[in-house]
Amino acid sequence: MNIPAGSDETAAVMAQMRALAAGTPEPPADADFTPALPHMEGAAGQWVNTSGRSAAEAGITLYIHGGGFTHTEPRMERLIACHLSKATTRPVFAVDYRLAPAHPYPAALDDVTAVYSRLLDQGVPESRIILFGESAGGTLALSALLALKESAAPMPAAVIAVSPLTDLTLSSPSLDTNDERDMINRAVLKGVATQYLAGARPDLAPQSPLYGDLRGLPALLLIAGSAEVLLDDARRFAAAASAAGTAVTLDVYEGMPHVFHLAMLPGVPLPTTTTFLRRLTEWTEERQR
Repeated sequence: MNIPAGSDETAAVMAQMRALAAGTPEPPADADFTPALPHMEGAAGQWVNTSGRSAAEAGITLYIHGGGFTHTEPRMERLIACHLSKATTRPVFAVDYRLAPAHPYPAALDDVTAVYSRLLDQGVPESRIILFGESAGGTLALSALLALKESAAPMPAAVIAVSPLTDLTLSSPSLDTNDERDMINRAVLKGVATQYLAGARPDLAPQSPLYGDLRGLPALLLIAGSAEVLLDDARRFAAAASAAGTAVTLDVYEGMPHVFHLAMLPGVPLPTTTTFLRRLTEWTEERQR
């Protein structure tokens, strides 16, 4: 689906994203940070719930943050988790995975799959778990699917990946065609890939999800901006997964940069961020089981 936006909207989104440099707003007053499940020992992360529903009633959204595999912004991620909880109408567990370069591949991926396994051990049916990842977190969400498939583990109900890097060989045409239109570029991504892989091959899955066997995966929602250098990473993965028989929805937001959804955090509603959250709600409701 192509989601249009005028030049004024693009400028407004960019202004909202720049506003985050002044600080992340406080979470909403109704945010609940108490554990939604009693026993999650060994699973690093934080519970966030603004849905008003319990894990037993609604299931879980597993949130995998971005940051180029190398850094984390806890205040920002907590606020993102609040929005995700409300949009997906379920508690969120935000994974605090190990970071490169101190902990390169496959440490972060192992942490994500370990948390997912812990949720299953807690009695959450796989059909009530949704994975949401942004940027590097989107890569990890898709990589996790391939790792779970390889181990014959139960698959989650669905996966949402925003602005994922799916090909660590950096071969997507949009890396060049959208150069200077985005907030990141090939040089940034080269550094990201080098630190994350630490010598692992970039043309193999699960580290590069595009090169995996994409048959039998759960429903996927891929989201990208038309101005971002990773646009074709999302497009190519969507095409490959669809050709393999996996149900894929690709939302492309016109004129938007990498991780444009962060513009929702300052709290000023914009057409793009309102549509983004509405699409999350509609798409996840369609996959409630």
